[in-house]
Amino acid sequence: MTTAATATLPQAYDDLIQHVQQANLLGSSGSLLGWDQETLMPSKGLAHRARQLAQLARLTHQMGTDPRIAGWLETCEGSDAVTTDPHSEPAVNIRELREAYDKATKLPESLVVEISETTSQAKHEWAEARKANDFKRFEPWLEKVVALNLRKAECYGWAADGEPWDALADSFESGMTAAQVAGVFVPLRERLVGLLDEVRAAAEAGKGPSNAFNELKLPIDQQKAFVTFVAKAIGFDFDRGRLDTSTHPFCGGTHCNDVRLTTRFHEDNVNDALGSTMHECGHGIYEQGLLEQHIGTPMGQSVGLSIHESQSRMWENQVGRSRAFWSWCFPKLRDFFGDAVAGLDEEQVYGGANIVAPGLIRVEADEATYNMHIMIRFELERALLKGDLAVADLPAAWNSRYKEYLGVEVPSDTKGCLQDIHWAMGAMGYFPTYTMGNLYAAQFFEQAREELGDLDAMFARGEFAPLRGWLNENIHAHGKRYKSAELCEKITGKPLSADPLMRHLEGKLRPLYA
Repeated sequence: MTTAATATLPQAYDDLIQHVQQANLLGSSGSLLGWDQETLMPSKGLAHRARQLAQLARLTHQMGTDPRIAGWLETCEGSDAVTTDPHSEPAVNIRELREAYDKATKLPESLVVEISETTSQAKHEWAEARKANDFKRFEPWLEKVVALNLRKAECYGWAADGEPWDALADSFESGMTAAQVAGVFVPLRERLVGLLDEVRAAAEAGKGPSNAFNELKLPIDQQKAFVTFVAKAIGFDFDRGRLDTSTHPFCGGTHCNDVRLTTRFHEDNVNDALGSTMHECGHGIYEQGLLEQHIGTPMGQSVGLSIHESQSRMWENQVGRSRAFWSWCFPKLRDFFGDAVAGLDEEQVYGGANIVAPGLIRVEADEATYNMHIMIRFELERALLKGDLAVADLPAAWNSRYKEYLGVEVPSDTKGCLQDIHWAMGAMGYFPTYTMGNLYAAQFFEQAREELGDLDAMFARGEFAPLRGWLNENIHAHGKRYKSAELCEKITGKPLSADPLMRHLEGKLRPLYA
């Protein structure tokens, strides 16, 4: 890994990088098996797959906690060639590998294996419970996941004034705590409620966009062709990735040249398929934008989940729900669906993509209500981990909050507390990164518009490469060089704020509901 510019790096640096790249090969193999489990694997292969993933988790953990790493790190941390410039490639790799090593060595191998085996089976049981609308089937598995997460949190530890959630959240967004999240969520919720009240009053007065676009039934094979076309148009490289179908859309794969996306389809909701696909394409474009020469090292990995989410939400919302996007995309609807969309005009389609309608499903939520879904999940998992909410009481607590926050009645657990895969995956401390991603997306997009010029005119012509290139240059190519907050200030010159998101929402929705 050394170059002429870094010839004085200690041998320990090369030894460490070679080791972590080998460990990454194991971890990425596990990612591929996980993708296969969600997309192609026969259901009866579950037990063996769980053992495969557990074995890989065991071996990866062993490599990640190899005692030699401590010595390599200490040598590198004592080398001026590594530490002089804190943003140099070697310094970033050592900083991030130190954090990862210290965290990994706190977890016993037996716990790592147990988590892998349990979550592999829990994901399957969640999918079956969701199909059957049977929370009781998933309940014992969620109890195991909560217990394992508490053990994991205890291994990591948390501040005296903190709570178990903090220890888990740090793995998804460095330094994120429940108190900080609540400090962002409470005022944001107040501002969103004000906007939602405006929109609701306008809708009750008969104002607002047509819902005709969302009432169409369109063949799924045509939907697949349509969203694949859009994915290619915005810049997802199908020579380095693929798009498949799963119960819950996600982005996986092994490295920048093998990125696996999934989406989902409903005959009567092409908006969901398009939004989900553009969302996952945002993740995929980020992954494909990471630099190949850094595969297997922190410099070849994303900053964190909030920044990752900013990329997916930007392509889904700032781009995919914009009037300019639909100026380009509306004729494409006619190309793919023919007479089925003949009765629609461009305004109906654009308006239909931006209707505000409090609902049950997070991934189908409009921009104005989406963050309410995240706030509910954050509060519930925080309560589960603190012991303030029993797993058995989760459906009732979920339903109560949906009534309070969004004014909707939850008719089933399938459309309620069983709709997301994250807890089955063991991911607790994850959900707030979605809202943080929305905030980053809006702030980054305002800056991109300022630097690139008339993005609307570009989108209307089907030109998405300028935005993609800007994101590649300013975010993707840096890997983990900067932490999230630092990256935001470097790009925009300002700390993260809710103002850009609220300007985006108000600027779009008030005219639509005038």
